Formats: sequence, structure tokens, C-alpha cells
Amino acid sequence: MTCRRFGILCATCLVKNTKATPSRNTPNASRIFDASMATQIITYDERYKTDFARLNFAWIEQYFVVEKADRKYLLNPHELIVAPGGEVFFVLENHQVLGTCALLKTDESVYELVKMAVDKNAQGKGLANLLMQAAIDWACAKNAKRIFLESNTVLATAIKLYEKFGFKEISLEHHTNSEYARVNIVMELRLR
Repeated sequence: MTCRRFGILCATCLVKNTKATPSRNTPNASRIFDASMATQIITYDERYKTDFARLNFAWIEQYFVVEKADRKYLLNPHELIVAPGGEVFFVLENHQVLGTCALLKTDESVYELVKMAVDKNAQGKGLANLLMQAAIDWACAKNAKRIFLESNTVLATAIKLYEKFGFKEISLEHHTNSEYARVNIVMELRLR
């Protein structure tokens, strides 16, 4: 089923048309299946911790320099993202991790979208759309007021994705606490 809002098979439509079930090996992980059951979005599962790091290190090293904050979050996703109230999402196709992103809780009703990556060989298949919609839906379910993200304009395809999902650029003047030297754009999505 195609989503009216985004023109893709989005996570919201998947949830409405399929039953989300817990992961077999991780009681707190939830799954969203597509119609063919070959592609699925799951929440944090310790088995895929190295994939979270692998996919993100790949794009960061391609465009930038890996920074101290990158290592901190990529090597400790459960402790620094999930345990404080955020979530990590994985898109799996035939049980292989092809993409990931995370929502880092920054205050009671605000999350930061971080560490979005899709395997180079799987790009162009709409997997980033699935990840983005799953993250937005999860934040909405947590009654978030907004999601923001830090990026760099060199990542033109990523910026277009964010805009497609309603993110708008905000002034860097009001956002001075970035942990990353590469940030030259900040965007936000108001949820309510």
C-alpha cells in the first residue's frame, strides 16, 4: 500500500496494515514488515550494533573526518541513545542491515535525528524514506513537539530527503551547541 502523504510504502501505512511484533531475540525491539516481509524496520537490537557503526563510519569517512562525538555515539548506541530515552532504527532486507538512523532525546519533548545511513549498494531503493517515516512516527508516539537535525549542505541528497519530510532550515545563530565541526545547517520538523 502506498502512503498518500509520501507516495511510498511508509512505516505508518505498514503499521496500519500489518501487525508489529516483538523481535524474537530482543524483547523490546519492535518490527514493522512490508507486504512481502523481505524488508523490515526494527528498533534497537544489540545484534546490529556493529552495523550501526559500520554504515555511519562509511559515509562520514567518505565526506568528512570522523570526530570524537561520532565515535562516542557509534560505539555506545544503547548507553548514549536508547537508555536515555531515544531509539535506534534499522532497515533490514532479507535479514541484512542496509540502513539505520537514530533519535537522540535532547529534552522532554525534543529529539535530534542522528546517524542516518544507507548502505551505498542499497541507495535509491526508498530505504531512507522508510527509516525517516519510522523515526517520525516513533517521535509522534512519544508526544514529541519537534525533531531537529544537524547536517552539512555537501549532503545534498540528504537535505532533499529532510525537506521532503517537512524539515525546515533554522538559524545557526540559535543553535550553538553542536558537537560537530562539520555542521553548517540545522533543520527542524515541528510535530505539534
